[in-house]
Amino acid sequence: MHEHPTDEPCSTSFPPAVLRPGELTSFSRGGGARTVPLVTRAVGAEVFLSGQTLFEGGAGIALHTHNCPESVTILEGDAIVEIDGTEHHVTRFDTTYVAAGTPHRFRNASATEPMRILWIYASVDATRTLVETGVTARIDAEHVKAAAEDG
Repeated sequence: MHEHPTDEPCSTSFPPAVLRPGELTSFSRGGGARTVPLVTRAVGAEVFLSGQTLFEGGAGIALHTHNCPESVTILEGDAIVEIDGTEHHVTRFDTTYVAAGTPHRFRNASATEPMRILWIYASVDATRTLVETGVTARIDAEHVKAAAEDG
């Protein structure tokens, strides 16, 4: 395992930021899910990415993998998370940690109430590969593409 010297910064200097999801642009993920990017290259991220996805009642996202570990915390509502073929019921503040290459997906356990997650990717170069199609896209490129389509 690579050890990082404790006296050496893991990132260059960047201005601090306060990010308010309600004031930021959200991007449709399809099927009733919308994502708000938070910590991205646009605010100086060099090590990880984070954001939130809001799922309408009954909404879910397709089975996918990433090229790096991902952690997801349920901020609001109840969800069903499928990880490597096993479903788990998760609720507010429950957190998942999924290794790179592990198929997973989230869906709202409620048909009527919203569900919100906070996601963190262990790399600014994180990608998502859809299991069904094999199509891979950079996470941050999805946000740029969606902004161009919305604008």
